[in-house]
Amino acid sequence: QVQLVESGGGLVQPGGSLRLSCVASGSIASISAMGWYRQAPGKERELVASITRYGLPNYADSALGRFTISRDNAKNTVSLQMNSLKPEDTAVYYCNAVATPSGIRYSDYWGQGTQVTVSS
Repeated sequence: QVQLVESGGGLVQPGGSLRLSCVASGSIASISAMGWYRQAPGKERELVASITRYGLPNYADSALGRFTISRDNAKNTVSLQMNSLKPEDTAVYYCNAVATPSGIRYSDYWGQGTQVTVSS
Protein backbone atom coordinates (compact mmCIF):
# COMPACT_ATOMS: atom_id res chain seq x y z
CA GLN A 1 0.00 0.00 0.00
CA VAL A 2 2.77 2.41 0.94
CA GLN A 3 6.24 1.82 -0.40
CA LEU A 4 9.40 3.60 0.67
CA VAL A 5 12.53 3.55 -1.46
CA GLU A 6 15.84 4.89 -0.19
CA SER A 7 18.87 5.99 -2.14
CA GLY A 8 22.21 7.66 -1.51
CA GLY A 9 24.12 5.27 0.72
CA GLY A 10 27.69 4.24 0.09
CA LEU A 11 31.28 4.31 1.28
CA VAL A 12 32.77 7.57 2.53
CA GLN A 13 35.90 8.54 4.41
CA PRO A 14 35.73 9.94 7.93
CA GLY A 15 34.85 13.61 7.83
CA GLY A 16 33.02 13.21 4.54
CA SER A 17 29.38 13.76 3.63
CA LEU A 18 26.50 11.77 2.22
CA ARG A 19 22.93 12.61 1.40
CA LEU A 20 20.20 10.02 1.80
CA SER A 21 16.87 10.36 0.07
CA CYS A 22 13.60 8.49 0.40
CA VAL A 23 10.44 8.67 -1.63
CA ALA A 24 7.07 7.32 -0.54
CA SER A 25 4.68 6.01 -3.15
CA GLY A 26 1.55 3.93 -3.47
CA SER A 27 -1.85 4.48 -1.97
CA ILE A 28 -1.22 7.36 0.40
CA ALA A 29 -3.95 9.45 1.91
CA SER A 30 -1.72 11.21 4.38
CA ILE A 31 1.77 11.07 5.86
CA SER A 32 2.40 12.24 9.37
CA ALA A 33 5.99 11.99 10.56
CA MET A 34 8.87 10.82 8.39
CA GLY A 35 12.31 9.92 9.58
CA TRP A 36 15.53 7.98 9.41
CA TYR A 37 16.64 5.13 11.65
CA ARG A 38 19.81 3.11 11.57
CA GLN A 39 20.98 -0.28 12.70
CA ALA A 40 24.59 -1.24 13.16
CA PRO A 41 25.70 -4.90 13.38
CA GLY A 42 24.83 -6.36 16.76
CA LYS A 43 22.86 -3.30 17.81
CA GLU A 44 19.22 -2.34 17.95
CA ARG A 45 17.63 -0.04 15.43
CA GLU A 46 17.77 3.56 16.63
CA LEU A 47 16.27 6.87 15.63
CA VAL A 48 18.60 9.24 13.81
CA ALA A 49 16.22 12.04 12.95
CA SER A 50 12.55 12.62 12.29
CA ILE A 51 10.44 15.45 10.98
CA THR A 52 6.75 16.27 11.33
CA ARG A 53 4.51 17.18 8.44
CA TYR A 54 4.91 20.79 9.53
CA GLY A 55 8.69 20.62 9.25
CA LEU A 56 9.61 20.35 12.92
CA PRO A 57 12.75 18.21 13.23
CA ASN A 58 13.93 15.96 16.01
CA TYR A 59 17.48 14.62 16.22
CA ALA A 60 19.29 11.97 18.18
CA ASP A 61 22.12 13.42 20.23
CA SER A 62 24.60 11.68 17.95
CA ALA A 63 23.20 13.53 14.93
CA LEU A 64 22.89 17.03 16.38
CA GLY A 65 25.03 19.56 14.59
CA ARG A 66 26.12 17.12 11.88
CA PHE A 67 22.94 15.86 10.21
CA THR A 68 20.05 17.79 8.73
CA ILE A 69 16.69 16.29 7.90
CA SER A 70 14.36 17.86 5.37
CA ARG A 71 11.08 17.01 3.75
CA ASP A 72 9.03 17.84 0.67
CA ASN A 73 5.37 17.16 1.39
CA ALA A 74 4.31 17.72 -2.21
CA LYS A 75 6.69 15.00 -3.42
CA ASN A 76 6.41 12.70 -0.38
CA THR A 77 10.15 12.74 0.08
CA VAL A 78 12.46 12.98 3.05
CA SER A 79 16.20 13.54 2.95
CA LEU A 80 19.05 13.33 5.40
CA GLN A 81 22.18 15.38 4.81
CA MET A 82 25.01 13.84 6.80
CA ASN A 83 28.21 15.82 7.33
CA SER A 84 31.35 15.17 9.37
CA LEU A 85 30.71 11.46 9.22
CA LYS A 86 32.41 9.20 11.72
CA PRO A 87 33.16 5.47 11.63
CA GLU A 88 30.51 4.97 14.30
CA ASP A 89 27.90 6.23 11.83
CA THR A 90 28.39 3.03 9.86
CA ALA A 91 25.05 1.22 9.71
CA VAL A 92 22.11 0.33 7.53
CA TYR A 93 19.88 3.38 7.35
CA TYR A 94 16.13 2.92 7.08
CA CYS A 95 13.52 5.40 5.96
CA ASN A 96 10.34 5.48 8.03
CA ALA A 97 6.96 7.05 7.41
CA VAL A 98 3.88 7.14 9.59
CA ALA A 99 1.20 7.07 6.95
CA THR A 100 -2.33 6.05 6.15
CA PRO A 101 -3.61 4.64 2.86
CA SER A 102 -7.21 5.13 3.92
CA GLY A 103 -7.14 8.35 5.88
CA ILE A 104 -8.24 6.54 9.01
CA ARG A 105 -5.51 4.46 10.62
CA TYR A 106 -1.85 5.42 10.61
CA SER A 107 0.84 2.74 10.51
CA ASP A 108 4.62 2.60 10.36
CA TYR A 109 6.14 1.88 6.96
CA TRP A 110 9.78 1.09 6.31
CA GLY A 111 12.14 1.14 3.39
CA GLN A 112 14.46 -1.71 2.55
CA GLY A 113 17.50 0.06 3.98
CA THR A 114 20.64 1.54 2.49
CA GLN A 115 24.17 0.82 3.70
CA VAL A 116 26.36 3.67 4.91
CA THR A 117 29.98 2.80 5.58
CA VAL A 118 32.42 5.34 6.99
CA SER A 119 35.97 4.08 6.68
CA SER A 120 39.37 5.16 5.50
